[in-house]
Amino acid sequence: MYNPEMETLSNEQVKVLQLGRLQNTIDKVYSNVAFYKHQFDEQNIKPEQIQSLEDVALLPFTTKKDLRDQYPFGLFAEPIDHIVRLHASSGTSGKPTVVAYTKNDIAVWSELIARAIVAAGGRKGDVFQNAYGYGLFTGGLGLHFGGEELGCAVVPISGGNTERQILAIRDFKPRGIACTPSYGLNIAETMKEMGLHPSDNTLEYGIFGAEPWSEEMRTELEEMLGIKAVDIYGLSEIMGPGVSIECREAQDGLHIADDHFLVEVIDPDTLLPVDEGQEGELVFTTLTKEAFPVIRYRTGDIASITREKCQCGRTTTRMSRVKGRTDDMIIIRGVNVFPSEIERVLLQIKGLAPHYQIHLVKNGALDGAQLHVEVNEEFYTAAGNDLQCEKIHLLEQRIKHELKSACLVTIQTVVNKPKSLPRSQGKAVRIIDHRKSSPIMLT
Repeated sequence: MYNPEMETLSNEQVKVLQLGRLQNTIDKVYSNVAFYKHQFDEQNIKPEQIQSLEDVALLPFTTKKDLRDQYPFGLFAEPIDHIVRLHASSGTSGKPTVVAYTKNDIAVWSELIARAIVAAGGRKGDVFQNAYGYGLFTGGLGLHFGGEELGCAVVPISGGNTERQILAIRDFKPRGIACTPSYGLNIAETMKEMGLHPSDNTLEYGIFGAEPWSEEMRTELEEMLGIKAVDIYGLSEIMGPGVSIECREAQDGLHIADDHFLVEVIDPDTLLPVDEGQEGELVFTTLTKEAFPVIRYRTGDIASITREKCQCGRTTTRMSRVKGRTDDMIIIRGVNVFPSEIERVLLQIKGLAPHYQIHLVKNGALDGAQLHVEVNEEFYTAAGNDLQCEKIHLLEQRIKHELKSACLVTIQTVVNKPKSLPRSQGKAVRIIDHRKSSPIMLT
């Protein structure tokens, strides 16, 4: 462990620490952020009312809309001359969300990333290849500063240019790599095409995040790269990557940094808390952020939590891997489906490559979907390079059957030849919505 004192606190110690830090945060936002003062006053809430962790339920939620409405600096709790860095979302669906960091915020973030790399199997002296994108996205710089904090030789290669990534892996001999799981798969496939075997590289662990991914995807990454693959979680509104991470020993839930974040899980419809172990929407309150503290931020991510001690020895709250986002959930003929559920099914079917896209379409008055998959080289060769042959037809039928059994929905499936679907250079594009453009009609 990088910080055993904080990663092995007792439940009672965590509660005492969190309550003190929560009260300090509430005082700060009430005094320094007009938005929160207005929200509190509107609901007749005063900071002194927060006397226990359970009292957090009295506080209003913060949403992404709130962040956009306060664009660019309306939620900052420090003056701009105390800010040393700004990050922002892409703003593809509206105004970007802008987040800020003081010098101390950067130090805390770096320490949490150092904890995360150690949990994944990293150590001081590692060469660490960082293939997350650098820029306004928090992934690249977050992992970079944390790797340096740990004492790694960080390779700031950023995303894309897969051949260059592989050259760096072969020449610089990193023990660890960090990127999105879909891009990690792209790297692994390209290495295989180049005739490289997993034993030909020095990689031992991979830190993958920024998009939901399945256990089946983990298996693919571990086998193709010869590594331990762990999931990292974070979002810029809370801090960036490093809010939680899996440990390599158990790979069974992501350890949340309880000393810096208070987590809740709520029913996204009723907004009431759910029982421990039950899935719901993750809600985070920051406990130590100076420049950009947030109260009860609704992440939109669906997961569950447990406070059982992990076999690695950490006592921190663990969250399950994110099942999906509330805004990524698709409804097909009245059935709710997450792309990660479809991925889990597809990666269990022999003959399919681990790439897919879901095209949302109109089916009369109802929404429907077309699932585009591709076969691997071996299956395509066995099928005589013919997408109309009986082997392909039987494969389509099996895909439909397995999805119907697992997801309770019938999805029209289009089987494509190998390497025909786009490969990720960062975050994978899994859903393409045709419903508001020229709609494709299902046959």
